[in-house]
Amino acid sequence: MEKDNVFYATGRRKTAIARTWLKPGSGNIVVNNQPIEKYFSVESARTNLVQPLVLTKLMDSYDVNVKVIGGGVSGQSGAIRHGITRALVLANPDLRLQLKRAGFIRRDPRAKERKKYGQRGARARFQFSKR
Repeated sequence: MEKDNVFYATGRRKTAIARTWLKPGSGNIVVNNQPIEKYFSVESARTNLVQPLVLTKLMDSYDVNVKVIGGGVSGQSGAIRHGITRALVLANPDLRLQLKRAGFIRRDPRAKERKKYGQRGARARFQFSKR
């Protein structure tokens, strides 16, 4: 969705949902009204979510504003990366092939498997005792 040179996209990963707005600017990234360094204290999460901007060499061309809910640090950074990717494709459709080759377009379908009844976890069983 585009409105006045602001590109909006939704990104998802695990149970996290990121609403992402991209607008031309100087590379400022704000997550839930906090700077990226304050919101994500883990360095790997920060590098993960800026990958599409670094790959397309547009790090200093767009300001990113994100509202993210659900999940943990890894899921949220993945959701933001997905949202930024989708917004970049809206802003410039020529970037689609480059981002697709890097594997950023497709939503990562992996999620936690549910616990089954009569078992300790999704696949782990309770310890068997013969006697």
